[in-house]
Amino acid sequence: MLDPRDVENLPGSLDPARRDEVAHTTARAVVHAARAAEDPDVVARLVRLVEDEGLDVVAELWSDAAPATLPGALWRLYALREWVRRDPRTVGLRYRLGVDAAPVHEVVAGVPRPPTPSDLRELADTVLSGVYSGDLAVALERAAAFCRILATGAAYDADAREVADPGAAARMTRGAADLVGTAAELEHAAALWRNDALD
Repeated sequence: MLDPRDVENLPGSLDPARRDEVAHTTARAVVHAARAAEDPDVVARLVRLVEDEGLDVVAELWSDAAPATLPGALWRLYALREWVRRDPRTVGLRYRLGVDAAPVHEVVAGVPRPPTPSDLRELADTVLSGVYSGDLAVALERAAAFCRILATGAAYDADAREVADPGAAARMTRGAADLVGTAAELEHAAALWRNDALD
């Protein structure tokens, strides 16, 4: 795996085609090597990748990748997990606000009710574990369902704040739309994986 620090030391800036190649190569190597190893310790280390290497390192590798690609899907999963880790209170509030309006997504996401911060962190870790040791398409669909519940909760939260703080309500509405977009991207990636077309 090409270390981002090594990339920074390459002469000149990395052209977009090379950057895309690095993203795809590293994503394939990580996912396929972990799945072949069937080692719980390897899976646990990959789930903790952001804690061990930093979000910036993961972003450098995969954040520019197209959503309908393996590195793009991995980036979205790690970013979602990091949000859950860093702000479990907000995520929990949005989940509680949105879950009643999205019962099908609740079943797919598989979070106990009412969720505690540790329940939410466990879901994020389980989803990433599924990428490396389970059905990757199911892991992506669980993350998508979780995003849809959070989007619904953010929309309800925005409605409740619109009179008192219209600026915050507008930001939450945009955030809800972004979460719906992320959910759709993850669902598309899951369909591509099932068709052996997620690269």
